[in-house]
Amino acid sequence: MNFKELEEIARQIRIEVIKMVTEAKSGHPGGPLGLADIFAALYFHVLHHDPQNPSLPTRDRLVLSNGHVCAVRYAAMALAGYFPVEELASFRKLGSRLQGHPSTRYLPSLETSSGSLGQGLSVAVGLALGARYQDHKYKVYACISDGECAEGMTWEAAQSAVHYKLDNLIAFVDRNFIQIDGFTEDVMKLEPLAEKFRVFGWNVLEADGHNMSEIINSFTKAKEHRGGPSVIIFRTVLGKGVSFMENRPEWHGSPPNLEQAQKALAELQN
Repeated sequence: MNFKELEEIARQIRIEVIKMVTEAKSGHPGGPLGLADIFAALYFHVLHHDPQNPSLPTRDRLVLSNGHVCAVRYAAMALAGYFPVEELASFRKLGSRLQGHPSTRYLPSLETSSGSLGQGLSVAVGLALGARYQDHKYKVYACISDGECAEGMTWEAAQSAVHYKLDNLIAFVDRNFIQIDGFTEDVMKLEPLAEKFRVFGWNVLEADGHNMSEIINSFTKAKEHRGGPSVIIFRTVLGKGVSFMENRPEWHGSPPNLEQAQKALAELQN
């Protein structure tokens, strides 16, 4: 699949995200819009997986630590064929498989449930270590938010991954500089984030999270690295693709009303 086709899938993901959070009247639109390009690349180019056989033993594992952005994962999964796109309309509704935070209880196709921020990298380290002990060759990917990089558990996991030389682990950071309380550098300064991971011993790559060529190339380089874990720090724009949402902290966790949704869809469909 070429870059243009992946970019079109990312556009479709963004459209579905707006529809989902609007229908639910709750949810987080900003982060999913910012991650759409990365998740299009993951589900349609990077990951070894089979939507018709979600339990494939050799599949790559994907841990979504920042579970509140799950709308982007659900949209990507639906477009990839895990379940009907029409099911996205049940997002965050009672009885739905598509809960507001991913849960393996409702959707077994997921690798992990996620809720409280800061736990995902530790889970990914455990999965990667387990894969090594069982001589499995799949990769473990972990999507983490920049906000949770202010939490100690993230750095304990980062230290463990280096100690065990987990080169089957690839983490990537959604570096949009925004969390629910505002801009990350005001809430808890994170920079120099890349240098912190380097000092811990990680193989660090940096890329534009909206440039499909850079996204694919960075994942390729991370997969080829040997001797330790890799992290890709993706520079992203919260609310990407919708002009009035871009770089606005208030869209971290607020759904659009019908008028705003129509405006957003008009921008994305043009």
